[in-house]
Amino acid sequence: MKETLEDLKTRRSCRNYRNEQIKDEELNAVLEAGTYAPTGMGMQSPKMVVVQDKETVAKLSKMNGAVMGSSNDPFYGAPTVVIVFADKNRGTYLEDGSLVMGNLLNAAHAVGLGSCWIHRAKEVFETEEGKELMKKWGITDNYVGIGNCILGYAEEFVPAKPRKADYIVRV
Repeated sequence: MKETLEDLKTRRSCRNYRNEQIKDEELNAVLEAGTYAPTGMGMQSPKMVVVQDKETVAKLSKMNGAVMGSSNDPFYGAPTVVIVFADKNRGTYLEDGSLVMGNLLNAAHAVGLGSCWIHRAKEVFETEEGKELMKKWGITDNYVGIGNCILGYAEEFVPAKPRKADYIVRV
């Protein structure tokens, strides 16, 4: 229990990765944690797409950067991207997908990986190019991009900032 709480307190977003692919054992542990995220009425509306080939990661990064009007790498050189989608026909799809993302991020830290939630999955997969990728991956058009979880070995881990004084209000 203490280890779990410590992992939750020490996980930070990583924006600097080593040029080395993660091990399948680590990836599988992170993905399994994602499948155990709570979902509305236990309906398991999300889907995860794992991308590790350099060409597709670079393509996704370029598409993501274009959405925000930048040519920088929004994936920070991470070698693995897990895209979380959720079925928009479920009333809790956004929450369901967000909880999957949270489990992925926390599990990554627990197995020694760096991770970061990269936004703009929704916008990327609303483009024609994004829709083509979804079709190629067997993801139907009732799914919406929730987020990109980038994974890799961190160059360094950054400590947490102090928590704000009024974070918790007890009544």
